[in-house]
Amino acid sequence: MTDHVTTHQAEEDARNEDILIWLNGRPVPKAEAMVSVYDSGFMLGDGVWEGLRLYDGHWAFLGEHMDRLFEAAKAIDLDIGMDRAQMIAALEETRAANGMTSDAHARLMVTRGVKSRPFQHPGLSRQGPTVTIIMEHSRPSLPRPIRLATVPHIRGLPMSQDPKLNSHSKLNCILACIAAEKAGADEALMLDVNGFVNTTNACNFFIVRRGAVWTSTGDYCMNGITRAKVIDVCRADGIPVYERNYSLVDTYGADEAFLTGTFGAQTPVGEIDGRRIGAGEMGPMTRRIRALYKDLVAADAAR
Repeated sequence: MTDHVTTHQAEEDARNEDILIWLNGRPVPKAEAMVSVYDSGFMLGDGVWEGLRLYDGHWAFLGEHMDRLFEAAKAIDLDIGMDRAQMIAALEETRAANGMTSDAHARLMVTRGVKSRPFQHPGLSRQGPTVTIIMEHSRPSLPRPIRLATVPHIRGLPMSQDPKLNSHSKLNCILACIAAEKAGADEALMLDVNGFVNTTNACNFFIVRRGAVWTSTGDYCMNGITRAKVIDVCRADGIPVYERNYSLVDTYGADEAFLTGTFGAQTPVGEIDGRRIGAGEMGPMTRRIRALYKDLVAADAAR
């Protein structure tokens, strides 16, 4: 069995050594894509980001991703300095510059910009935002289902750091991932403030029990776009789906479990806290949802 995998594990692609990265107005070679040590994102994790997936020349659910990016920027009082059309144009410019048509992943990042002094106050960021688009050739490649371990790190209340915000400040999730790896797992299963099953450090989490699909209430996790699409396709296809509180007992007894995210779409989970989930491999419901999601991506591209 492979010792360790991640939900973002991809095939090696030599073309990624020569990619162009969009930085503050233009694509530049990877080796030249650098930001200042005074940048707010580097210094304080002060920024927001989006991950997007390219399928057959089309950015899946682009409108929803733009909605979330601009909503997050407004929430942290960050002026992106570009409107939606300009951001989409930058995305397309980067795609074209790299000659990408499919199986590509983009990480679009906006920070508050370069600070005049190395301190916290946002007013010290006086040079405008830093906008970056990293785009890679990226085809998911998982040798086996993911193994999860429950960790003590939780997704907290919105008055501390709202987990619905796609911010650059990911230390809590990184510490959760480290704890899971030290427990012999691939990634972390995180609970909410009430002890109910919530999410993983990198993806949204679902279980299948007796023909029904369960996920968390969404109160304490990133409400992912892929998560929402899975709920949508289940409802449209007559699959019972519930956003509810549930415990680790419910989880250990699940017939299947899977993760959702922009990169991997639906990723099977085979083991949680040393307990095999179902048959320990991708189950029939996960396969069914994968097919429904693929059809939804195609329908989105056809609009």
